[in-house]
Amino acid sequence: MNQQARRRHGGKYNDPEIVDYQYFPLEDTGLRFRGPQPEKLEKNQYFVCLGAAQTLGRFCQKPYPKILGDKLKFPSLNLGVGGAGPYYFLKTKELFPYINKSRFVIVQVMSGRSESNCLFDSGGLGYLTRRTDQVCIGADTAYQELLDQKDRKYLKEIIRETRQNWIDNFQILMEKITVPKILFWFSERSTFYRESYTNVHTLMGKYPQFVNTRMVKSIKKNANEYVECISTRGKPNLHISQFTHQPTWIKTFKNRQDLIKSYGEQHLFNTYYPSPEMHVDAALSLENICQKYLI
Repeated sequence: MNQQARRRHGGKYNDPEIVDYQYFPLEDTGLRFRGPQPEKLEKNQYFVCLGAAQTLGRFCQKPYPKILGDKLKFPSLNLGVGGAGPYYFLKTKELFPYINKSRFVIVQVMSGRSESNCLFDSGGLGYLTRRTDQVCIGADTAYQELLDQKDRKYLKEIIRETRQNWIDNFQILMEKITVPKILFWFSERSTFYRESYTNVHTLMGKYPQFVNTRMVKSIKKNANEYVECISTRGKPNLHISQFTHQPTWIKTFKNRQDLIKSYGEQHLFNTYYPSPEMHVDAALSLENICQKYLI
């Protein structure tokens, strides 16, 4: 594939320079998900991984759903969607026939910044639409503006509402999944963190942003199993072109306007998403628990 073809294939993103996600259309959904596509999706003959970009495996040749499937010798269906929170899957009803005919489902603990509140409508994803003027902005930008413009009491109430909406939607999502559910914490940090109001990063904490121990406890009761993988192994990792095998710059975007105009920031290293080594750690942490549901 030449440089012009790679740009055309990658669209606004140039991820295909370093990884082929092998996207395929999932029948009767109108949606595309990361491959490789399972040969068959017969009842009880595959497992599902539900989550955000960490489950999708952005910038990673072999994400944990694929590694785990290979270890278990059992096909995986990767339903990871970048920026997704629980409400995204709750509203995407066409996915439930696939979810509920699987052997079991691994549900990633997803970010709280992808949740709506009285100020923003997220649609279950990481870009927020301001209710006052319908302008769409990135979640980090939205909450930084609140830090700059509002007092701490006001901001605390917005965060409290956001967290409660996340809990409510996550609990309903878990209830709608009728097969065994493994709740999966995949992060560089533990569930405990205390927000500070210095800047947007200390406010949200590391991924999954805004989520704390109380929130995880609130949804654990809806799961059959709970697994944690806390790892930073291999971070940051260098972006390597799959074509030239040389270090390469990758463009990322802070908000939807930058995405539309292709005003992205260039990065030589992945500092945000899980490294390939972290995906191996994730698969190893899940392997024994998943074996229980294959007997």
